[in-house]
Amino acid sequence: MGRFFKSRFFVVTVIVALILVIVPSVLSAMGLSSYVRGALGMIAAPFQHAFTFVADSVAGFGDYFTALEELTAENEELRRRLEAANDQLYNASLLEEENEWMRDYLGLKRLHVDYAFEEATIIGREAGSYLTVFTLNRGSLHGIEVDMPVLVDTGIVGAVVEVGPTWCRVKTMLETASALGAYVERSAQNGLVSGSFALASEGKCVMEYLGADADIRVGDRILTSGVGSIYPAGLLIGEVTAVTPDPYSRGLTAEITPAVDIGELRRVMILTGFDTYTK
Repeated sequence: MGRFFKSRFFVVTVIVALILVIVPSVLSAMGLSSYVRGALGMIAAPFQHAFTFVADSVAGFGDYFTALEELTAENEELRRRLEAANDQLYNASLLEEENEWMRDYLGLKRLHVDYAFEEATIIGREAGSYLTVFTLNRGSLHGIEVDMPVLVDTGIVGAVVEVGPTWCRVKTMLETASALGAYVERSAQNGLVSGSFALASEGKCVMEYLGADADIRVGDRILTSGVGSIYPAGLLIGEVTAVTPDPYSRGLTAEITPAVDIGELRRVMILTGFDTYTK
């Protein structure tokens, strides 16, 4: 401690302090107080500027954080409104889809007053089946039985092949084991529509047992005949997209693009009853 009081720093500090105390007092006694104020003002000015800068900076930081909080709150409100708008849009889309489905359903009912339907939703598709087999959320508890046709307003989908209490499996007309009596709408030419292993991956099937002189051509619509089939007559199957000679039967084979886009289906109608008749 003794060394501190003897140090040069301590001595200089004491001298400066005495000067700052004595000189203003002497000048004030001599009537030169204005010089004292001026000198003190000059000394204090840098500190005043520094304090002013610091105060302004602190105020600026306060304004910044206030603005940041306001912006955060505004963004949160915008996010909430956007979520609400998206929910409304989603609900509107669902409602429109439901309305469209009901229009299709009622339209089919008006067209075929003898049909009895059970609506169903696809709840599963079998991997590797080229979309030819799927599962519905309706079963024996809903009156569903094997061989009941499955369709939508645009045409045939397939038929029920297995039934559980609350589910059933459906094989579409793209399945190679499927077969249904059919005819050409334009010419009444008869044939048999079945699945094709070679065309199933393209979503197509074939019409066979056509004679070499069969009246069928590209663009013809193919309908169910109701002959030897579980399907009622007059339902649309699809459209002819190619006609080629069959080297085995020496007749013709027609390539059919189904009227129903089976890969896009979500809901279908199971035909639980209808009046039997043929074309």
